[in-house]
Amino acid sequence: MIANQIEYQKAQEEIRLLEERLERLQQTHPIGSKGFTKAGIRKMIAHLHEDLAIYEGSQAARQADSNA
Repeated sequence: MIANQIEYQKAQEEIRLLEERLERLQQTHPIGSKGFTKAGIRKMIAHLHEDLAIYEGSQAARQADSNA
């Protein structure tokens, strides 16, 4: 779980790197080749997106509480 802004930024950078890696894999290995590797990267990206969404939701809740 992402607990602060630094971890959030690291997760965003990790997503960017994974998406670039996935794009390179898709270019160098056509569909059906090395599918597990591509699927594994997609799962990592999805997991990071979930963590980012949780963090963003908690930040929004904190801001709403502080504005109340």
